[in-house]
Amino acid sequence: MEALVINKKPRLKKPYLVVAWPGMGEVAFKAAKYLIQSLKAQEFARIIPDEFFYLSGSVIANGILETPQLPEGKFYYWKNPASKGSCGKNDLVIFVSNAQPDLSRADSYAKIIIGLAKDLGVESVVSFASMPQATDHTQDSGIWFASTDQKIKENLKKYNFTALTDGQISGMNGLFLGMAKKSGLNGFCLLGEIPLYTIQIENPKASSAVLAAFSKITNIPVNLAPLKEQAQAMENEINKLLEYLKLGNPGSSSPIGEEEVELIKKSLSQLTNLPVSVKEKIEKLFEESRQDISKAKELKVQLDKWNVYKEYEDKFLDLFRKDQDKGQ
Repeated sequence: MEALVINKKPRLKKPYLVVAWPGMGEVAFKAAKYLIQSLKAQEFARIIPDEFFYLSGSVIANGILETPQLPEGKFYYWKNPASKGSCGKNDLVIFVSNAQPDLSRADSYAKIIIGLAKDLGVESVVSFASMPQATDHTQDSGIWFASTDQKIKENLKKYNFTALTDGQISGMNGLFLGMAKKSGLNGFCLLGEIPLYTIQIENPKASSAVLAAFSKITNIPVNLAPLKEQAQAMENEINKLLEYLKLGNPGSSSPIGEEEVELIKKSLSQLTNLPVSVKEKIEKLFEESRQDISKAKELKVQLDKWNVYKEYEDKFLDLFRKDQDKGQ
């Protein structure tokens, strides 16, 4: 079965390929979805998910369990009205998926996206990601970047973004760019800063920041006003929660201090939901660890990374109890 389904093949002018998957703060996913909505980009192709994903649970809505569905991966295109008669403007191809694929199949999955992109004349790829930092949720989101070559790096420096000189960009939002470079495409990743204590909370402020940076670089105008309103609403909700926790319930003995508020902020992520893709990865690692206890090390890294070890502690320790039982 062909994994790629093309409904219609657009003719595009010097298109960029924008790609996004869910991740910390849902920065990339929300930015790409907003870009599609804002530009009124048109869907034209999709990837059949069967080879690249597995079912991990069922969704319940209004008390009714729904039929499990595999994640979607869809392609959209946008024709730049300013490109008519001009050689300096770019159209867009946007690929967005609502979950990350099984990384053991990431190579073949990426090749499908890259193959279609090349067929449409894409030469440059843009990805988005988050950059957890020791910042406050009331601060503006700074922009970091990583590029596939020195020329792009020098060009991006002029926008006063911060270059990511070491480290890695985990998941498909970073991995895909490396695969694209291997196939001969160039490009860059824009990373929006998010506070360390909000990595599990949707962060429209960071999504807005990466789209503003994208707009500057590509000269593609994007109306960010609605997204900025969402960012302000999210900031207000976090402020309300922190203020409530600081003051306590009416009639309580005394409000907690600033030090306790900071501890609450650091643990705030524990009160929120993990991205679906991360939940699936953790559950898969649990399953693999039951078969091979050496996988528990990687599992523990993920639990610590997302600050959810306490939630899974009993389940994690059960792996070792069962492993000891096998040896008896």
